[in-house]
Amino acid sequence: MPYEKDDPDHERSLFERLEQEMGDPSDDGKVLDFSKRRPGGAGPGAPTAGPDDNPSDPVRVDQPGVPSGPGLTDRAQGAKRRPVIPAWARSRREFTSAAKGVATYTWHVASYHAVRTPWYAIRLTAQSPRGAARFVGGTLRWTRDAEGDPLRKDAADRADVEDYLRLSRQRDRRVRWRAAVAMASALVGTTGALALYVLAPSWLLNLAGAAGILALGWLGQPADAPVIRRSVEIPKATKLTSDIVLRALGSLGIQAISQAQAKGGDGFTFTAPITRDGPGWLAEGDLPYGVTAIDVADRRIRLASGLRRPLGCVWPEAVPDEHTGRLRLWVGDQDMSQAKQEPWPLAKSGSVDLFKPVAWGTDQRGRWIGVTLMFIAGVIGAIPRMGKTYLLRLLLLIAALDPRAELHTYDLKGTGDLDPVGDRVSHRHRAGEEDPDIEYAIADMRELRDELRRRAGVIRGLPRDVCPESKVTTDLASKRSLGLHPIVVGVDECQVWFEHPKYGAEFKEICTDLVKRGPATGIVLLLATQRPDKDSIPTSISANASARWCLKVMGQVENDMVLGTGAYKRGVRATMFAWGDKGICYFLGEGADARIVRSAEIDAVNADVIALRARALRERAGTLSGHAVGERPTAEASASYDLLADIAAVLPADRPKHWNEAVVALLSELRPDVYGGWSGEQLTAALKPFGVRTGQVWGVTEDGKGANRRGIKRTDILKALADRDGRADAA
Repeated sequence: MPYEKDDPDHERSLFERLEQEMGDPSDDGKVLDFSKRRPGGAGPGAPTAGPDDNPSDPVRVDQPGVPSGPGLTDRAQGAKRRPVIPAWARSRREFTSAAKGVATYTWHVASYHAVRTPWYAIRLTAQSPRGAARFVGGTLRWTRDAEGDPLRKDAADRADVEDYLRLSRQRDRRVRWRAAVAMASALVGTTGALALYVLAPSWLLNLAGAAGILALGWLGQPADAPVIRRSVEIPKATKLTSDIVLRALGSLGIQAISQAQAKGGDGFTFTAPITRDGPGWLAEGDLPYGVTAIDVADRRIRLASGLRRPLGCVWPEAVPDEHTGRLRLWVGDQDMSQAKQEPWPLAKSGSVDLFKPVAWGTDQRGRWIGVTLMFIAGVIGAIPRMGKTYLLRLLLLIAALDPRAELHTYDLKGTGDLDPVGDRVSHRHRAGEEDPDIEYAIADMRELRDELRRRAGVIRGLPRDVCPESKVTTDLASKRSLGLHPIVVGVDECQVWFEHPKYGAEFKEICTDLVKRGPATGIVLLLATQRPDKDSIPTSISANASARWCLKVMGQVENDMVLGTGAYKRGVRATMFAWGDKGICYFLGEGADARIVRSAEIDAVNADVIALRARALRERAGTLSGHAVGERPTAEASASYDLLADIAAVLPADRPKHWNEAVVALLSELRPDVYGGWSGEQLTAALKPFGVRTGQVWGVTEDGKGANRRGIKRTDILKALADRDGRADAA
């Protein structure tokens, strides 16, 4: 209970406790024994020290008799079991790839030497006399113990009679024994040759003679000019050992590791043997307390120096589902950017189902990584010349290989990088950032916004057993009557849209809507930019993108704009990529942690070939439409229009307020090909990006009755028009 200042009972109980501690108050000069109190100022009721307790001993916090950790059963159930069969053997693709590699290597070696066999025979035959001379000379030197001549000469020069006589007697014994062996060998060889000449058929005699000549030629070849050379140059990669790993970690300058090694420890505890993992070596273990895997990854350049390996070979990373001090270090045989990548599985043949994962790149170990383009919105960010556009084009090629998919492609850089896809299969396509290009794009995005709403209504009206998750499935996408086929929108240099002085706000609003609601309705938005900041990719869009591809960027802000807030602090840093790491990125998606992936390299020529194959798939399926067949959208065919200017032009100056339905009717008379069929709700949505709000407006119906209906004020239109033109002039 709380202490009350005037509580007499509390004062009495306090006095009694003090008296008990101090003893008899009448005993003057008695010293208080504070050693009986525990450190830390234990309060009333705390245990006191016994007669055998040392006052300097710390308080015991580990209770005796309590198990020190989980029991054997718990540890066995929670143990991490290593696979009985290696991963490469369980994967059909990896096993097939390994078998194909061995077969290819064997075939190359056999073919290489088979083609050169005649030349080998000619050179060996020409060198056979020299080989015969070497054989005879070597046999004679061996028989007379020529290797002992320097020792006997040295003993004679030193006038050491005893050593000389001992060496001479040893030479005599050797010469007698070796001469007997040589004579016996010569006799056996001569007898065998005569028997072969008399008894063997001619083909065997010729074969033996040829073999003898070639053997003499092999013996006679110069040491610096061998007849047969290697058919392949095997890369020399140092085997990763524990000593090398510990040496490299000790060179990082991390205090805890350096202190542990200075005291005779390792500074790193291996939790598994160093094993061969793909085209490289894998080491895994625990760092000292307080050191994280991110600390090591931050020093990747120094780690590569300590390992004496190229930077692109060294990839330290944290281990998912483990403590932050667990380090996984993979060291490749070759630089990731220079290692030969397997051909893209879809480069020559095949089609895809966008609702299933499709391979698009390989990790450090050369394993293909897949992506499911449906149900996502994606952001690609990088500095210039790092492969951003190539990656976007690759993803669009994947979409093109699903004949059901409708593509909308926009190359705002204007260099034609997306033309192989756009001109062959895209329903809408444009390259450039001029006013007609922007007008074309905004009209298309408005249509997609209307399509999004239509699809939401269709999905809402489907029976629950047909659409149990309230989203598009591959079966629903295949039913043309529903119109729920996949729609993939790819925009390169998307910052041009969002920073446009006239339509930037509307692009932002529509794309935000597509990012948030589009995936469930089968609409995919892929945005790429070389300026990953809040103006290039609005946070309302980047925060809702579930797939991220981040190639090299220069700073933390750009890194987190693409990969998400806090990615840099978690060690997911695309700033560590070198200038030569083109096409290598951090990929965040597919429900997994960020992974380092090298995208398949498809140049413009191969992209055009693949796009032609995708066009053939569409022609057979009857899904080729729009730009790919030469159609022009209605909005493009008509003259370009300005909504605010058109409204200002049709509204009478003598009336300050107007109903939406009246404004739509006037607009339809002005531009029937543009505004025909517009509703009041559509006008409200179109005015929202300009900051014009609709509300209840009093007016008079045709029969003269007054009523409140949704409408606009003419002053709001004029103000929005002036503000927009002012921003455009400032830009």
